[in-house]
Amino acid sequence: MTALQAKHLSLRYGHHFVFKNLSFTVEDKDFLCIVGPNGSGKSTLLKCILGEIKPSSGKILFKNGSKNHHIGYLPQNTELNPIFPASVYEIVASGALNQIGPFTPYPKAKISSVLETLQLNTLKNKSFQELSGGQRQRVLLARALVASTDILILDEPSNNLDYKSKQDFYKILKKLNQTTTILMVTHDLDHHNLIGNKILSLDPNLPFFGSTSDYVRRIHAE
Repeated sequence: MTALQAKHLSLRYGHHFVFKNLSFTVEDKDFLCIVGPNGSGKSTLLKCILGEIKPSSGKILFKNGSKNHHIGYLPQNTELNPIFPASVYEIVASGALNQIGPFTPYPKAKISSVLETLQLNTLKNKSFQELSGGQRQRVLLARALVASTDILILDEPSNNLDYKSKQDFYKILKKLNQTTTILMVTHDLDHHNLIGNKILSLDPNLPFFGSTSDYVRRIHAE
């Protein structure tokens, strides 16, 4: 089943097109890596999907008419202050705020499941400021997972991680992808780290949408 579809999507500022006539489809449990040089519109595309920016033309369709507030989002730069005196559990649980209403119970079971999946149970009472960089990123990923009911969107999540932390983080994403649709912006073009099954390249000199294996063959043929 289709999770998300962009149809003839264009966005421009004045006379400058960030991207033009962009179409692609993300199926359930796809893992789409979005690549391209700085300024090619990767983060802008995510903001269109999240509804933060309205495209100049075209549209984005979600599964079963779902809205973009069903998306879990891990931004490139989080505004969460590392010295903020909040526990791991409190930060992860804050991901549920968009789902709580007068007749909607607090999703304690989902929060507990996410903490277990990301191996954060032993850290849940710790202060965020006590954690390593890799642990903090797992906590923020857990918060995005709690927020998500359909799609998980990540904007360069491994940028500030060391090599080992990045590889551990990618292993977690591969496991999550067994049940979750993921879109990830990345600058990491080492083919070993293109962990998704599909690639969307916004590089104007190398536009591409298709399988990761076809993309790797194409870039090595250039």
